[in-house]
Amino acid sequence: MKTLVIVESPNKVKKISDYLGGGYQVVASVGHIRDLPSKTLGVAPPNFVPEYEPTERGAQIIARLKSQVSRADRVLLATDPDREGEAIAWHLAQALKLKNPERVTFAAITEESIKKGIQDVRGIDMGRVRSQEARRVVDRIVGYRVSEALSDQSGENLTGGRVQSPAVRLVVEREREIEAFRSVEHYGAELEFSAPNGAVWKAKWDTKPNLPEGADYILDKSLAVAVAGLRDVLVVDFADSERRRGPYAPFTTSSLQQAASSRLKFKPQKTMDLAQALFGQGAITYHRTDAPNMDEEGAASIAKYATECGLPLAAKPRKWKAKEGAQEGHEAIRPTHIEEKERGENEDEKALYALIWQRALASQLEDAGYAVRSCVLEGSAQGQKIRFVATGSVLKSHGWLDVYSEDEDDKKDQTSDNPIPFLSVQQKISAASGKITTPRTKAPSRYTEASLIRELENQGIGRPSTYAAIMENISERGYIAEAKTRFLKPTSIGCKIVDALVGRFSFIEIPYTRDLEDRLDAISEGRGDYEAVVGASWETLDKELSSLSSVEIPPEYPCPTCGKAMVRRKGSNGFFWACTGYPECKTTLPDARGKPGQKKVSAQPKPSGIACPKCGKDLVRRTGTSKPKEKGKKGAPYDFYGCSGYPSCKATYKTGQDGKPILG
Repeated sequence: MKTLVIVESPNKVKKISDYLGGGYQVVASVGHIRDLPSKTLGVAPPNFVPEYEPTERGAQIIARLKSQVSRADRVLLATDPDREGEAIAWHLAQALKLKNPERVTFAAITEESIKKGIQDVRGIDMGRVRSQEARRVVDRIVGYRVSEALSDQSGENLTGGRVQSPAVRLVVEREREIEAFRSVEHYGAELEFSAPNGAVWKAKWDTKPNLPEGADYILDKSLAVAVAGLRDVLVVDFADSERRRGPYAPFTTSSLQQAASSRLKFKPQKTMDLAQALFGQGAITYHRTDAPNMDEEGAASIAKYATECGLPLAAKPRKWKAKEGAQEGHEAIRPTHIEEKERGENEDEKALYALIWQRALASQLEDAGYAVRSCVLEGSAQGQKIRFVATGSVLKSHGWLDVYSEDEDDKKDQTSDNPIPFLSVQQKISAASGKITTPRTKAPSRYTEASLIRELENQGIGRPSTYAAIMENISERGYIAEAKTRFLKPTSIGCKIVDALVGRFSFIEIPYTRDLEDRLDAISEGRGDYEAVVGASWETLDKELSSLSSVEIPPEYPCPTCGKAMVRRKGSNGFFWACTGYPECKTTLPDARGKPGQKKVSAQPKPSGIACPKCGKDLVRRTGTSKPKEKGKKGAPYDFYGCSGYPSCKATYKTGQDGKPILG
C-alpha cells in the first residue's frame, strides 16, 4: 500500500521521507496552488463565493500532483499547522478532487513529531479554512476597491490595504508628532560625594515636590543654581535590598522578528525565510505562533539539559501570559533538540538558530539577582525643602544572563554604577561639589522595523505570519523609507494616501482591525459566519467610497499645463510622461531618471530682414540635419530659407554662397 504525503515546502521532503521510510512518498505543493484572480476582483455579493484560479506555478504543480495521486492508495495532506496551511490543504483537496481528504500536521520536523502526526489523522478544519478565506477576501475587497478609487481620484497608481494602510498611518503620525515637537530646556541639579574609600557617588535632585502647580519642569534657573550650591544635607532614608529579574519568554513569531532585527540586523522577511529553513531542517518547532509557552515535553527537555550542564534552573517551569487575542494553537519557538547548540546550513541560519537556542534555554533558568542600595537626602534652598535621590545596583548572580545577554538599553536600565557607602538615617553629610544639569525634552523616536512590528502586535493589527509581508509591502511600494540609522520615515506618497483615507474609511482605524481579527477568530471557532463578516465589510466600503470623490489628492508630479497628475508611460522610443487629463490636455514630458523632465525648447531662427516675394513676410534661414530614413544611417544636412508665415505660406529658397536666399 502506497501513501502519498503532501507537504508545503520542498525542503522538508527528504527529511520526512527518511523518517517515514518505505510505503510513503512525500511530495511538495510549494505553498499556495490557487488564489483569487490577479486582474479582477474575483468575488461579488450577495454570497461572496471566491473565484479561484491556479497561481502562476499552480497549474503545473496540480497536474504533477494529480498524476501522483492517481498512483497512490491513500493521500495525507500535511501542510503547515496554521490557518493558512489548513486553507492550502483544502485547496489541494479541491484541485485534486479528493473525496475524503485526510489531514495531518507536524509540530516539528523530527522523527517523534512526524510519526506522532501520521497517527493523528483528522478531516480538514473548515472553520479555520473559512476564517482564512474571509481574511483573504476582505483584504482583496478593501485593497482592490479602495486602490482603484484612489488611483482614479489621483491619476496615479496608489494603493490602500486593510493592514498596510494602518501600518503606514502609524509611521506618518509618528513623523508628524516629531515635526510638531518643540524641545524645552529645563533645569536639574546633581550633588557629588566622596565615600570613605575614595569612591565618588552622586545624588540627583528630585524636582517633583518643587514644581509650580501645573508645571512639568523646573524653568527657574536661580532655584537650580541654589540647589546645586547646597553642600550640607541630611540622610532621611537609606536601604539595602535585592532585586530579582526574570528572563524573557521564549520567542513568538513577533518577538523573534524584533530580536533578529535589533540583534542580527535581519529584515523581518529574511528572519521568516531563515526560520522556515530551520523548521524544514527539523532544527526548531513551528515558527508561526502567538504562544509564549513551550509544551511540557519541551520545557522538560530544557530542564534536563540545564541540570546536566550545571546551569541554575528556576524552581519550577516558567509560564507567561499570552497577549490578548493570541492564538495559542502552537507552542513557542524552541530548538527541537536543545542539546544541539549549532544548527543551520549557512552563517545566517546558524546565527538565528543560536538566538532561538539561547532564548529558549534562558527562559527556564534562575532569575538574575541585583544588590540595590538607595538613599534619600534633604536640604533647603530659597526657603524650599529640597530632596535628592541616589540609587546604585550591582549584578550579583547572573542566572539566565549567562545564556542570553541583555540588550545595551537593558543594561543601562538594570545596573547603575553608583557606589553609595553605608549611611545612617539622620546622618549629616557634606557634598564635595554640585552642578546644574540642563536636560532637554526629546521628541518621540521614529519607528524601526522592530518597534513598528511591536506596535502592530500591541494594536492588534495583523497576525504574526503577516508582519514580514506588511513591512515588505509598504517598503516596496515606496510608502515608507528606511534611513541608514534604520529608522523609518514616511514618503510623500505614504502621507498622501493616509490623508486621503483617515476620517473617511473605517478600515484604517485601529478598532476596525482589532474587531475584524475577533470576528475571524469566531469563524475559526465555529461561532461566526463567513458571509456576515465579508458582507459587512462590503457594505461599509459601499458607503465610504462615495466620500473619496470630494477629496483632492495633490499629484506627485502635476501637469505644467492643467495641473492634473502626470503618469509615466512606455512608448516606442522609451519612457515618457503624459497628462492624465488626455485627450483634453495633450501635454507630454520626457523621462528624466523616473521623473518628469523638461521639454527641449527649439531655438527660434533669427529674422533675416528679407521679405518673402510671395507674401511679403520675413524670410528665416533654417539649418540642421533631417531625421534618418533608416536605422543606422545619418540624416541629410539642410540649409534653406523659408517664409515665417508657414504654414499659410510654404515658400522656400535655396541658400546662396553668400549666405543669402536665392530669390530669382
